[in-house]
Amino acid sequence: MRMLLNVKFPHAEFNLAVKDGSVGKKMDRILDELKPEAVYFTEQQGQRSALLLIDLADPSKIPALAEPWFLIFNATVELRVVMTPEDLKQAGLEVLGRKWSS
Repeated sequence: MRMLLNVKFPHAEFNLAVKDGSVGKKMDRILDELKPEAVYFTEQQGQRSALLLIDLADPSKIPALAEPWFLIFNATVELRVVMTPEDLKQAGLEVLGRKWSS
């Protein structure tokens, strides 16, 4: 199951890691562990943020996705299940539409 991991970094903790030179090492450590399919860094509502696409085979691994961000950066983490266009085609929307439209 693909998950979109939305990480929002608090200014104080992230600024400290930038100032002491540890931000790259910390980020590399987390990304090497999680092995995301894709990572994008952006801004959301004035906060530094990261969006990661992760293939999650086992829901019991969700804490392993979130805890590094919580513990290292005191970040806010949101998880969303996402689908590719191929996944959506396999969802059977037409069948569901017929079933639930009457």
